[in-house]
Amino acid sequence: VQLVESGGGLVQPGGFLRLSCAASGFTFSSHYMGWVRQAPGKGLEWVSEINSGGGSTYYADFVKGRFTISRDNAKNTVYLQMNSLQPEDTAVYYCKAVHLLVPSKIYWGQGTQVTVSS
Repeated sequence: VQLVESGGGLVQPGGFLRLSCAASGFTFSSHYMGWVRQAPGKGLEWVSEINSGGGSTYYADFVKGRFTISRDNAKNTVYLQMNSLQPEDTAVYYCKAVHLLVPSKIYWGQGTQVTVSS
């Protein structure tokens, strides 16, 4: 099982990034996919989630209207489009997969660093 995030980097305030998470080794379409972040010195913070079919999306209040989660089940990939980035969005962003029928079965990616700074 692998979840490989990419797309992180350094961006100025107000800028944008698109994170990708490529999945392999499990049935992608049977899993909810989500993004969680961890800012320096802080705990994990849930960001967004998308259901297995892609028809339902959920967001933390602090990203609503700025971030968009999507998935391509044909490519086994989930995306997080992040617009209007602010310094407080600086964090390591982790991709996670949660089995549709067994919520305790969770896979994690290794994380990608997002730094928002001028």
